Amino acid sequence: MTRDGGELSGFHIGYVPADVGDAVSDFASEWEDVRFATRVWERQVGDGYRVDLRVHVLRGERLTDLSAVREFLTDYHERDPATWGLTDFAHPDGPGLVGDTEAFWLVEPGVAVDVLVDPEAADAIELRTLVHGIVRSHER
Repeated sequence: MTRDGGELSGFHIGYVPADVGDAVSDFASEWEDVRFATRVWERQVGDGYRVDLRVHVLRGERLTDLSAVREFLTDYHERDPATWGLTDFAHPDGPGLVGDTEAFWLVEPGVAVDVLVDPEAADAIELRTLVHGIVRSHER
């Protein structure tokens, strides 16, 4: 079953994996001068909820190139840059980096998209399908 994730801050989420939960919430936040528009998909589990998927649209002057996006996300997600295994990938909107459970790309200076999945809800192949289905909306 293919699900559409709707519109989020100027982007259309065209594909949501079948095993991702149905509870959807949107949030707006800011961290270190970068504004976030976030959509979260989660499912109810025995002791609460589990987040299956997060899509962040990031906007901020410091997001000048892909290296700057990686540096920002390294701090934001508290990653060890030496062990954060990412490889280059080409998104239709711009250059990106992808791992087994996360992908992000620079759309244009000042705008980036970051996608994180729970490996129980989507594997690395579905992650790539998901991120290639996130494109700029026609209405801007």
